[in-house]
Amino acid sequence: MVLRRERRMKDSLSRKELIGWIGSFSFAICGLPQAVRSTIDGHSNGLEWGFLLLWLIGELGTIYYIWDDRKRLAPLLFNYCLNIVFLWVVIFYKLFPRM
Repeated sequence: MVLRRERRMKDSLSRKELIGWIGSFSFAICGLPQAVRSTIDGHSNGLEWGFLLLWLIGELGTIYYIWDDRKRLAPLLFNYCLNIVFLWVVIFYKLFPRM
């Protein structure tokens, strides 16, 4: 009886982790269309600095917050790190537009 309960908890955790990874991956690639658009257009003129800076502060602050528990929170860490990559592309084209 106890073994069944433990097995169900492990299976549940595995499903929970899978759902967490799917959600984090989906959320992580949200910045991809803007990074691609900025790369194609060669600028990020339509985005305000306030938005970009708040986005960056949010990503870096959250990574700092979860860093100590990064093994358990790996899906979140993946999400935030990938978002920072996309954000840097957008900021690059905001700073150095290709016109």
